[in-house]
Amino acid sequence: MIVVAITGASGVIYGIRLLEVLKELKIENSLVISDAAKTVIESETDYAIEEIIKISDSYYEFNDLTASINSGSFKADALAIVPCSMKTLSSIANGYGDNTITRVADVSLKERRPTVIVPRETPLRTIHLKNMLTLSQEGAIILPAMPGFYSTHDSVDDQINFIVGKILDALKIENNLFKRWE
Repeated sequence: MIVVAITGASGVIYGIRLLEVLKELKIENSLVISDAAKTVIESETDYAIEEIIKISDSYYEFNDLTASINSGSFKADALAIVPCSMKTLSSIANGYGDNTITRVADVSLKERRPTVIVPRETPLRTIHLKNMLTLSQEGAIILPAMPGFYSTHDSVDDQINFIVGKILDALKIENNLFKRWE
């Protein structure tokens, strides 16, 4: 079971597409959407929040610190925070678990579960880089949403699939979402 968290950074389509692919692959998932992400979803996509929630197998509220997903005894295989805002990244790096996303990340890291963080910010400040380094040193996989241009990307959907394919690769999930280097 993969936990997918969508935060308020630009690029929410990456998280939505990840959910769609997990559903296609019949991989159970749980979803958390931050309040800021709901605003960005409305701004950047044509998806209704309810549509996205229906793609997931289970949904947890952003500010529910009593949710079962926040416990180390909750059996998740991995966590992907897609996209990850710098605020969320900073909170996780500094152990500030004040909402469902930052708490589930804290649990994922302490339980040594695969944790993929997809930051969406440019340019990066030194503190952003330090926070990413901290998380990387704790075992998180930092996977910036940086599409590769070595394979043909004919559309924005191809670029989205490239990043989602790289996330799945990091989670050791077989996929054919992009053309691989030969």
